[in-house]
Amino acid sequence: MGQRMSIVSRKELIRVTYPRYQKAQPAEKRVILEEFVAATAYHRKYAIEVLLHPPRLKPLKTKRKRKGAYSVVTKQTLVSIWKTANCVCGKRLVPFLPELIEALERHGELSLEEPIREQLLTMSPATADRLLSPERRRLETKGKCTTKPGTLLRQQIRVRTFAEWDEKRAGFTEVDLVAHCNDDGGGEFLHSLVLTDIHTGWCEYTALWNKGQICTCDGIDRLRQVLPFRLQGLDSDNGSEFINHHLNEYCKKHKLTFTRCRPYRKNDQCHVEQKNWSIIRRTVGYDRYEGGAACKALEELYRVLRLYQNFFQPCMKLLSKERRSTRRGDRTVKHYDIARTPYQRVLSDETVSQEVKERLKRQYEQLNPKALLSEVRRLQSGLWKHAVLRPSGERQAG
Repeated sequence: MGQRMSIVSRKELIRVTYPRYQKAQPAEKRVILEEFVAATAYHRKYAIEVLLHPPRLKPLKTKRKRKGAYSVVTKQTLVSIWKTANCVCGKRLVPFLPELIEALERHGELSLEEPIREQLLTMSPATADRLLSPERRRLETKGKCTTKPGTLLRQQIRVRTFAEWDEKRAGFTEVDLVAHCNDDGGGEFLHSLVLTDIHTGWCEYTALWNKGQICTCDGIDRLRQVLPFRLQGLDSDNGSEFINHHLNEYCKKHKLTFTRCRPYRKNDQCHVEQKNWSIIRRTVGYDRYEGGAACKALEELYRVLRLYQNFFQPCMKLLSKERRSTRRGDRTVKHYDIARTPYQRVLSDETVSQEVKERLKRQYEQLNPKALLSEVRRLQSGLWKHAVLRPSGERQAG
């Protein structure tokens, strides 16, 4: 037992034992000494020397309770702004705070005193996460995969390689479908078509009645027309909704680079796959939706959601990865850029025309982030009324 005791524990034992030993009677000293030797595994003569002449022990450090640097009003204001930003993490929120605060003040949603403003604008991402930690409560659920491989034209549509794509300019996108079927893949149900630009992170989405080839191709055409920049290329998975004659001919007609990812390699489409969760699943959930009324409600939701996400939701881009060897083994170190919104990335892209940038600036000045988020919440409630209930009469939480 004594051999397992750490040095710190031995010093603590000496600290509490030697005053009792020096004041005790001979018979009592014998009992204390035996207990001390058994605990520390010291030689008896050395234990007597330690208890009669203890080494200099540093006084116990008392942890002072630090006075909070941020007032209650500052914390409440931060929580309010964080909820307006849809509860993003501190590394995404803090770089965007100056612009978000300015937008809220421009529309009369926020009025800050100078000390509070200074504290918010000088706050670090780690501090923001610490102050917001009591407010974070999130449930994680998983959905059902409905992608079926399409063998038609697979040999004609090339697997995407980085040499064929210019990912340093806007217009090269990844596209995917998200099924709204709950855990029942039978019958006809709604799908969300998601298109994500790799360079800027700009996302567009639309509702589809089903995953048929013509329906999917029409959805891509709608998204192409609302993109603020010219669509240059499409990269899809190997599902039959994408690997078909309709989409292949459409891409040839509009001079789009059409590629596909490797089979069973979801990480090849990491840009759009992460949006499937962070945008579609977090907003729509996992319920089953069918019919025209649900499709119209979902399309109305996306009409507002695209503005909120692209103009007021900052995201970080991975710049590089490197393997480092440590005492605990190899680990991957990732380096990210400063969090910016897709709108900000489009403005900094030299390949986007000045006319498009001016149009986006005028649109941005008219948008109220808090009002947009409230409208998203209202349309969410309207959409959930169209969810197909389970036999028990309950709907799955999204």
